[in-house]
Amino acid sequence: MTLIKQEDFIQSIADALQFISYYHPKDYIQALGAAYEREQSPAAKDAMAQILYNSRLCAEGKRPICQDTGSVVAFVKVGMEVRWESGMDLAAMVNEGVRRAYTHPDNVLRASIVSDPLGARTNTKDNTPAVIHVELVAGDRVEVKLAAKGGGSENKAKFTVLNPSASLVDWVLETVPKMGAGWCPPGMLGIGAGGSAEKAMLLAKESLMDHIDIQELQARGPANRLEELRLELYEKVNALGIGAQGLGGMTTVLDVKIKDFPTHAASLPVAMIPNCAATRHVEFELDGSGPARLEPPRPEDWPDVTWKPSDQAIPVDLDTITREEIAKWRPGDRLLLNGKLLTGRDAAHKRIQDLLRAGQPLPADFRNRFIYYVGPVDPVRDEVVGPAGPTTATRMDQFTEMMLGETGLMGMVGKAERGPAAIESIKKHGAVYLMAVGGAAYLVAQAIRASRMVAFEDLGMEAIREFEVENMPVTVAVDSRGEAIHQSGPAEWRVRIADIKKI
Repeated sequence: MTLIKQEDFIQSIADALQFISYYHPKDYIQALGAAYEREQSPAAKDAMAQILYNSRLCAEGKRPICQDTGSVVAFVKVGMEVRWESGMDLAAMVNEGVRRAYTHPDNVLRASIVSDPLGARTNTKDNTPAVIHVELVAGDRVEVKLAAKGGGSENKAKFTVLNPSASLVDWVLETVPKMGAGWCPPGMLGIGAGGSAEKAMLLAKESLMDHIDIQELQARGPANRLEELRLELYEKVNALGIGAQGLGGMTTVLDVKIKDFPTHAASLPVAMIPNCAATRHVEFELDGSGPARLEPPRPEDWPDVTWKPSDQAIPVDLDTITREEIAKWRPGDRLLLNGKLLTGRDAAHKRIQDLLRAGQPLPADFRNRFIYYVGPVDPVRDEVVGPAGPTTATRMDQFTEMMLGETGLMGMVGKAERGPAAIESIKKHGAVYLMAVGGAAYLVAQAIRASRMVAFEDLGMEAIREFEVENMPVTVAVDSRGEAIHQSGPAEWRVRIADIKKI
């Protein structure tokens, strides 16, 4: 009979969540490093270099890999011979661990969880509650698998019920391009098949906890049908040419994981959930001897990859930029932003919309300005701002015509692609959309020299701020003519990959 103490369990949860906020799993680092060496697309290679360099910086500085420090998912297997020395139930202990981790003064993590999701959507301030899955198993140990799942990748989760005779491969290849790049590839695809609707989703999520081993599988060959499917999907998804950050390239996924479960003869429930470039998961076991001990990656586990701005990057003065200047930019051009940059996300855009509809004055002058779609982590110590990578720009598409047509905004900065209506609006107003690399939040934050609150402070990380930036790296994603790299890049690399395979 093993005795697990309340404090040991809580502290293990807290330590593990801090650990994964700044340490990539070793298998991810090495898989991305190998993909970087193989990559032939300059844009994708540059994005991978930023992610790898950011990963090393975060490990050294013990600060979050991504500004979206995720919602917590816990898979807890409790041995039936375990006894607890605790006055709290299991969910309360997990949530206390989450609370400690996300409010740790040396590495504050962003609180992203809101209560009353269909109503007020009020931030819970400490990222609780977690989503917890508990299973009673044989034995005298407690096994815990934790993930901190970012909203950009979680929002791309897909579910369907296929006919039993339908092709899983065909559905995946049809669905992945529709997911866009908001899940920040390169990452992993987790697939769950069978059971019921909720079981398939759970299988997909749990599969993302597995280690990346596709290269080993390729070397030894498949031993069963699931491994055959993994290899087939790995090759065919990468052949789509989506590439890092959706810019077009040779690697979209670093691995494909599949878990299945017996199902009804008339059904084939299938779920697919991606993991992003800020892959965050860890597992540990408690045996009653104390809190979990976690082994961080060693410095030599990171590939020898550094990043610096391209010599071809165009310096931009945001304080004097004109529409005539941005009209010269083309998709794929690399820029270094300097000067003052406003910030704002979904909630801020909705308030701006409400003010305009009510005929009330706006809290800031957006004319000929640029806005950065970001919800930064709170600063610690001498930081101006915490990690401050981009959020998915597609969510702001519904506000794009308003911002460009009614406020005079000139440009936007975010991650991933824009939809047809937003692109048409950008073209109509001679504006521009720039892309920063998702998964390189700490690196981006190094370019922010000052920050001040402008409006909607009660929105927390979604408030409008003004950043003063120096050499902030971005790429032109949609130019003033409405040409989009997230369309042209993958199309080009689909053809190139096909040609490479013929050789």
